[in-house]
Amino acid sequence: MISKQFDKETFKESVKSNIRSLYRKTMDEATPQQIFQAVSYAVKDVIIDNWLKSQKQFDKEDPKIVYYLSMEFLMGRALGNNLLNLTAYDEVKEALEELGFDLNAIEDEEPDPALGNGGLGRLAACFLDSLATLGYCAYGCGIRYHYGMFKQEIKDGYQIEVPDAWLKDGYPFELRRPEYAKEVKFGGHVRVVYDPSTGRNEFVQEDYQSVRAIPYDLPIVGYNNQIVNTLRIWDSEAINDFQLDSFDKGDYRKAVEQENLARNIVEVLYPNDNHYAGKELRLKQQYFFISASIQAAVEKFKKKHGDIHELPSKVTFQLNDTHPTVTVAELMRILVDEEKLSWEDAWDITTRTCAYTNHTIMAEALEKWPIELFSRLLPRIYQIVEEINRRFLIQIQQMYPGNQEKIKKMAIIYDGQVKMAHLAIAGSYSVNGVARLHTEILKNKELKDFYEMMPQKFNNKTNGITQRRFLLHGNPLLSDWVTKHIGRDWITDLSQISKLKIYADDEKAQQEFMNIKYQNKLRLAKYIMEHNGIEVDPRSIFDVQVKRLHEYKRQLLNILHVMYLYNKMKEHPELDFYPRTFIFGAKASAGYHRAKLIIKLINSVADVVNNDASIKGKLKVVFIENYRVSNAEIIFAAADVSEQISTASKEASGTGNMKFMLNGALTIGTMDGANVEIVEEVGEDNAFIFGLSSDEVINFEQNGGYDPNFYFNTDPDIRNVLMQLINGTFSPRDPERFRDLYNSLLNTKSSDKPDTYFTLADFKSYARAQEKVEAAYRDQRGWAKSAILNTASSGKFSSDRTIQEYVDEIWHLDKVVVED
Repeated sequence: MISKQFDKETFKESVKSNIRSLYRKTMDEATPQQIFQAVSYAVKDVIIDNWLKSQKQFDKEDPKIVYYLSMEFLMGRALGNNLLNLTAYDEVKEALEELGFDLNAIEDEEPDPALGNGGLGRLAACFLDSLATLGYCAYGCGIRYHYGMFKQEIKDGYQIEVPDAWLKDGYPFELRRPEYAKEVKFGGHVRVVYDPSTGRNEFVQEDYQSVRAIPYDLPIVGYNNQIVNTLRIWDSEAINDFQLDSFDKGDYRKAVEQENLARNIVEVLYPNDNHYAGKELRLKQQYFFISASIQAAVEKFKKKHGDIHELPSKVTFQLNDTHPTVTVAELMRILVDEEKLSWEDAWDITTRTCAYTNHTIMAEALEKWPIELFSRLLPRIYQIVEEINRRFLIQIQQMYPGNQEKIKKMAIIYDGQVKMAHLAIAGSYSVNGVARLHTEILKNKELKDFYEMMPQKFNNKTNGITQRRFLLHGNPLLSDWVTKHIGRDWITDLSQISKLKIYADDEKAQQEFMNIKYQNKLRLAKYIMEHNGIEVDPRSIFDVQVKRLHEYKRQLLNILHVMYLYNKMKEHPELDFYPRTFIFGAKASAGYHRAKLIIKLINSVADVVNNDASIKGKLKVVFIENYRVSNAEIIFAAADVSEQISTASKEASGTGNMKFMLNGALTIGTMDGANVEIVEEVGEDNAFIFGLSSDEVINFEQNGGYDPNFYFNTDPDIRNVLMQLINGTFSPRDPERFRDLYNSLLNTKSSDKPDTYFTLADFKSYARAQEKVEAAYRDQRGWAKSAILNTASSGKFSSDRTIQEYVDEIWHLDKVVVED
């Protein structure tokens, strides 16, 4: 694109001019960060031309818009991705080389925007990329967190959380839009005023505190189609910065109260909520960005349309998990209180405009708020939720007369709590799971009562990933190889990648594929040496588990198996072990102590194993600090084995599994989430499946009968590994350090149930699967064939496919074409 709009010389002049006007420097004097900023502003100029063109086309065609509402958007670095989607990467690389700069080094100057944490946020980012590439009008709506969740540092093996100051140098791709600011109100009370002229009660919120929500817009560039959509993230400002009368009276605390209220809302993602103040802040954050986004969307709709009843034909609000559920009540508030609609009309509009994606089977993640907190912080919203609940209960009673059990299970307000998932289902026209197995578990178990009452709402949309970031940008060597063999169509139609299957048995193709994998392993080995000071063998098996740290994802199973392998090596030095490098990357939530202890265990095992000369470097353990999108791209490209080992029935989908597959890694995993569909696509011979099935896990959970002590008492290998948690093998100075992990697996001293996630039940099955991995890797041709088939079978798992299904079956959007 830039090639059409800029010649190389113009681009170079633009960069030089930016250095001069932004920093009063020449190119020779500029720092690497300043060069990054100048290059980004030059690229942003081009993007803005397309952004304006897109807006003009949207205004002309008036397409239906989806607002994708999410607490998280894990975008990754923008510069390289924007250049690829503008199809200008090579031209800009060349122009910068002529100026004496390396584009890769400039890309490394960009911080990862700290707007998300895990798969939920990365999925949202992939979806925005696909929506723009497919030509649909969409807004992502979220929060402009100043410090993200945290930047992870590892000190003495422990996770330390430090602020992720990604905005400290300014972020060149964002646009501040104060003209679209909105007021968001908290607290106070609601006064009811009867209006005799209309015969209606009016609800007036009084004595509230409020903040001003200021939108910052980030461009979402479609691939080679001139479409630019918008990610709108809301920052918060005090409405009156300083109350001077308070200041003059010496009440400094009160004077800065407004300022602090505004600042606290946007400082961090997922503040620790194991105390009241943290819970309150989370609810404030949710209402803050939802209220601002819904107000803005309704205002935008009204500029073009006179009749608010037409809203569902022009707008869809997609709720990305339960965090944005307050959308249902906020839209009702606007329609009833501001648009003066009857309750029935407002509810009809709301329930044809909102759609809900459920992302979890884990009960603790289905948000519930104490009534006391909810009603105090959001008094008018609480009244609306009460009325939604009252009417919903009447519906339940009509369908199931006298069935109190149904009310207990389905009420939106019950046991002193507001249940957000129940509100989302009642207020939405669509409820979707994110993998086939997950959706079936929702329908048959977790949300069974809702499914029985309203089956028409439920559907599945298996997650996907964007091949443009995770292959085209993240793995340029493999990307070029794929293009050389099957052309460029896969970039916007990943189903085309199946054409690679004919090369799976081709010896030359196998050698090329494995050589690319080796080059990517060298790149990761260099990164590990620079960041961890650990030398790893790129010819060893790179076995990788990178994802949020949670007990159900079972990083603990992985590291216990590493301990088991190490014991075998020590006991049988005569055996021929194939060299393995186990790579971990994970952030644990700041208040999740057991998850943080698992990180310490991984690092403690690494300290012992990596420094034991007797095993001759055949086993290495690496924990990559501060796992994020930018280092993930390097990791996926280098992995031989993809660890997807969650307890069956617990992982809704997973998307890391798809990124590894796309990059030619083989999965070792349970039949959980999207693993089921991955194995279906690639064939069981090209993956390593182990462990209890989801049905077996659910049966144990519902009917009992599982005793982990059976494994401890009857299996000496398992007993040996567990004893090493408490005998100082990996913690000689403090043998009791890992006692909590030992207890969590065998008794109820630190958990409700021993071995909640069936780690010991699956241990030996996992160990046998790992033996198969080693045997398979020794057959290099066989492995190469399986690796090629994994890449060639990944077509289903593009977010382009997922988004097209949302469009066809839920959103019903109109495609927009921007002409030259």
